[in-house]
Amino acid sequence: MSDATIHVKVNGQDRSLEIPTGMTLLQMVREVLHLTGTKEGCGSGDCGACTVLLDGRPVNSCLVLAVEADGHSITTIEGLAGSDLHPVQRAFLHNGAIQCGFCSPGMMMTATALLAENPNPSEDEVRAALAGNLCRCTGYAKIVQAVLEAGREMAAAKGGVGHGR
Repeated sequence: MSDATIHVKVNGQDRSLEIPTGMTLLQMVREVLHLTGTKEGCGSGDCGACTVLLDGRPVNSCLVLAVEADGHSITTIEGLAGSDLHPVQRAFLHNGAIQCGFCSPGMMMTATALLAENPNPSEDEVRAALAGNLCRCTGYAKIVQAVLEAGREMAAAKGGVGHGR
């Protein structure tokens, strides 16, 4: 397997990386960049634990080759928080939506993408958006409530009205 040099923006920082051409985005994030918040669950795109944002869109990083990210922006769970927790992270904590925590990074990344596209989703829209993220601990009710709460907080911060139907 040959190597390739790729140029990516990871959590706002420009990076040039020499990686094997067969390396997945998940492997690059965890093994090269040492950002271990992104988890490998199934390795086949079924569980969503490895979800990161690629140019703002959620992707299963176990299914994307790292070379495909060349010239693109990647956001991992480590990139959500600034000097304070992101509203999605706060809402997950506040609502007890984190149990074992294994699925939480992927859930939060998917929720962040949803709220960027639809700042006031209904419960059904939240459930549909999270359908590719599996959780074995919480039963989803607290996760859905957390996403709705985060949407309301984000809307209020922008001066809008979010009510999460």
